[in-house]
Amino acid sequence: MSDIKQLEPTRIWGHFSDLCQIPRPSGQEEQVRDHIVALAERLGLESYVDEVGNLIVRKPATAGMENRTGVILQSHLDMVPQKNADTDHDFSRDPIKAYIDGEWVTAAGTTLGADNGMGIAATLAILQATDISHGPVEALFTIDEERSMVGAEALKSGVLQGKILINLDTEEEGEVYVGCAGGVDVLADATYTEETPAADTQWRKLTIKGLKGGHSGCDIHLQRGNASKLMIRMLKQMQTLGVRIVSFEGGNLSNAIPRECFATVAIPADQSDVFDGLFDKMAAVFGNELQAVEPGLIMLAEETEAKAQFMAEQDQLRWLDTLDACPHGVDRMSDSVPGVVETSNNLAIVTIADGKIHAACFARSLIDSATENMGHRLCGLFRMAGAEARMVGMFPGWQPDVSSAMLVTMKETHETLFGNAPEVKVIHAGLECGILGATYPEWDMVSIGPTIVFPHSPDEKVHIESVSRFWQWLQAALGAVPEAV
Repeated sequence: MSDIKQLEPTRIWGHFSDLCQIPRPSGQEEQVRDHIVALAERLGLESYVDEVGNLIVRKPATAGMENRTGVILQSHLDMVPQKNADTDHDFSRDPIKAYIDGEWVTAAGTTLGADNGMGIAATLAILQATDISHGPVEALFTIDEERSMVGAEALKSGVLQGKILINLDTEEEGEVYVGCAGGVDVLADATYTEETPAADTQWRKLTIKGLKGGHSGCDIHLQRGNASKLMIRMLKQMQTLGVRIVSFEGGNLSNAIPRECFATVAIPADQSDVFDGLFDKMAAVFGNELQAVEPGLIMLAEETEAKAQFMAEQDQLRWLDTLDACPHGVDRMSDSVPGVVETSNNLAIVTIADGKIHAACFARSLIDSATENMGHRLCGLFRMAGAEARMVGMFPGWQPDVSSAMLVTMKETHETLFGNAPEVKVIHAGLECGILGATYPEWDMVSIGPTIVFPHSPDEKVHIESVSRFWQWLQAALGAVPEAV
């Protein structure tokens, strides 16, 4: 951590290093919020916590900038708590073990929290600075973005005074985002009949791990493996052997592509050798299909202790067919924004145990009606299997405004600093801008950030040099904000 604090710009890296010491998984933002409130008090700045836990800190304009349009710097307090199965880490208690790896900063076996820790750190650096010119600044720190966006949804109109929002939650330096996807969670729950195994039944614990996972929006087009889908496909192949499911556990976050999946199965005694051969065959098939994108794929079949019951045959047939048919990945590319995913779905969570099945999907689209349609399709599929299915927490996308005055400012300042215009993009992920813009339709919104790769996975890392350029750009943009009308 001491090495990270010495990275340039030290203002940002110092704050980011401090953030790594503070647990902040979604739903547990109290400590990091208290940390920022304490900093605001030391700086003599006004702070305000709303009813759900969003934090707002206000900093007056610097001398000579009082007539500039007010800017809201927005980031979210929480981080995605993902770790490798063999990593001993409690996200509610333990600090993130961040370290420098060449040109990057990453973490040991866990998510790093650069999403959105870099946005928080940059905002704190602005609040603390005495040598950066800017108009009136409001720092908006929302809660629970990664899990539900409840913070953005609960923000009330009239609380914020600025007219320009700079969201600091995108993940490619040199790009400015002007639109994002909306999304909806689809949840399905069902029960199944259990049966008692024969005395000579064989038992195996199946493991699929080593996949890259990643963000279910930003990375969905990369065709990475979904560990749950692979396990389902393999179990379907094994049904003819009389293999039965005892338990199944794949994925644990709606916005992360499942990297690992575990299943316990029962095998008729006379099919044990055939099972082992078929398992090896499927491992080779998956390895061949995914060799370019998932070179770290690991599949294991290990003997385990006997279990009392397993899933009835007809229930298993129906649910493996349903989960196999459940769409995962890109559903449609955008017609209006070339190269951008319009609509997708992530089969995020599947659990089977003790007579109960739970499945969770996260559908996204740049078009709100398409988000809703995907949600209805998924609900229909699960209902045909006998589940209770529902859509939860649908949130709107952010429609691009190509006439944005702040977009012009972002282009001009980037070209002045670096000699080239930034790329203007739309992201297939759920930035809070869509929700916030619905509450504050008068806002002129843009989104920027440093380069972060593999967010929402233990491979997450942030590019060191990009943080410096991001910081220069943010300062220049704040100094170039137009006068208030």
